[in-house]
Amino acid sequence: MQVAPVANLLERFMPEGLAGTLAQGIVFFAVFFAVYLLGRAIVVPIVDRSLQSRDLDKHARNPIKKLTLIAIVFVAVAVAFGFAQYGDFLQSLATIAAAATLALGLAMQDTISNFVAGVFIFTDKPFRIGDWIEWDDHAGVVEDISLRVSRVRTFDNELLTVPNSQLTDGVIKNPVAKDQLRLKFVFGIGYDDDIDKATDIIIDEAHKHVDILDDPAPSVRLIELGDSSVGLQSRIWIDNPSRADFIKTRGEYVQAVKERFDEEGIDIPYPNRTVGGGLELAGMDGVVEPADD
Repeated sequence: MQVAPVANLLERFMPEGLAGTLAQGIVFFAVFFAVYLLGRAIVVPIVDRSLQSRDLDKHARNPIKKLTLIAIVFVAVAVAFGFAQYGDFLQSLATIAAAATLALGLAMQDTISNFVAGVFIFTDKPFRIGDWIEWDDHAGVVEDISLRVSRVRTFDNELLTVPNSQLTDGVIKNPVAKDQLRLKFVFGIGYDDDIDKATDIIIDEAHKHVDILDDPAPSVRLIELGDSSVGLQSRIWIDNPSRADFIKTRGEYVQAVKERFDEEGIDIPYPNRTVGGGLELAGMDGVVEPADD
């Protein structure tokens, strides 16, 4: 659509100057809506299919789709300005936009950093919604991921809103990133107890538990000779780990081993401390008088 034909048509009903201005406005809005609608009908579905092919969650795709729509709006505005012959206005707008971009960039460094970190989280996928993660001194289940912040529900039912840069600048532990998780627990037995017998009990109870895998097989290693006990470390694997499954499985397994130890007469000793030496009191003569009776 060109401005001149529209202006010529409007000049039949109004003055030339007003007709030209109105024609520019009509062309601008017509081209803008045409480009915007085409972008929504063609570009957005292509972007959505591309994100789905990367196996991104629906909630993770929404912010990127919003950015795509914003980009389409900017393109539609630029094309519409060109068709409407707003050249001088575009030049002024570009100068203002450059100054505004510089000011916003300086004022929003943290926000931009979190935004870039959010993009990395979407592309690298160190964790997903529903994953149990640990970072610094915090741990919880991811409930929401946006381009600026992520929301994590702690195991005390507290909701943490975490800037994305904190989750990309440091080390994140994701115990449920894979299909299997190894658990370790140290059982302390007495020095007089049979190590081989205790090892057999620990492995036997692991095989009996329905949630503990046989492949990889459970194993036991002697890892320490403590002050009052011998440390046997059990290593077991569970499938489809989550925080709830991890706590439940470990608790049931440890209880079963403890009960077997009690049945077989294997001791789990308490720490013992022996205090030696003597206590001498000086200058106490005459402080306590003997009773007359």
